[in-house]
Amino acid sequence: MSDTECNYMACCLTIAGSDSGGNAGVQADLRAFHAYGLHGCTVFAALTAQNPFGVSAVHAVPPDFIAAQLDAVLGVYAIKALKTGMLADAAAIEVVADRIAAHAEIARVIDPVMVATSGARLIADDAVQTLASKLLPLATVITPNLPEAEVLAGRPIKCRADVREAAKSLHGRFGCAVLVKGGHATGDLAAAEDTLYDGKDFSTYTLPYIANPVSTHGTGCSLAASLAAELALGRDLQAAVAGAKAYVHRAISTSYLVGRGCGVLGWGVDHGQRG
Repeated sequence: MSDTECNYMACCLTIAGSDSGGNAGVQADLRAFHAYGLHGCTVFAALTAQNPFGVSAVHAVPPDFIAAQLDAVLGVYAIKALKTGMLADAAAIEVVADRIAAHAEIARVIDPVMVATSGARLIADDAVQTLASKLLPLATVITPNLPEAEVLAGRPIKCRADVREAAKSLHGRFGCAVLVKGGHATGDLAAAEDTLYDGKDFSTYTLPYIANPVSTHGTGCSLAASLAAELALGRDLQAAVAGAKAYVHRAISTSYLVGRGCGVLGWGVDHGQRG
């Protein structure tokens, strides 16, 4: 049978760092893609030595090798959507932006990984500038958490009105949909209340709070990856966000131990949700 007679399985691409513990990064992304019944392609932008207790070493992947990985998969596999994760320096961001700019047919979920849960900045100021000028304008949707939205919008976010103003500002600046994740919320903001602005309407997504989960490590990666999977399956953005949030909620609720003090997210979809 020729290629033109084949029905290709939809593919998703992750461009991110690895997690040697299998909780986050590329490993979490592949788990999400496979949960949706999709083939996953990978581009490693960094290698890390880590477990749930911390990151002990990071090895940056040279930009020319990032480019070679992108060239190997783009235009060859039937990639319907991609997501990006941590891109630690300006050179990596530039090469990713250069390659994906030529593939407007691919839905692009850009997770602007900049600020850790601890509040520590994860990338240099010049990389933030490159992210904002080169990569974010290429996105279908960006998925900043609250601290990242504050950095990009250049303003504090203390209440729901601030979230909406930041989302609207970022849409105006980058021309893409904006999903502000609420997992870092305190005070007036409800925990894990996510807000989507698509350029016309606001949508708010909440699910019941999960007390004392075994693991929440990798939830940001998993949300972006499952959102890419939803878009790859042809779902509209509002439905895709709802599906992705449900995926992460179920993954947290089914998380389990894989070692002493080491938990991992569970299976995020049932077989009825698979593509």
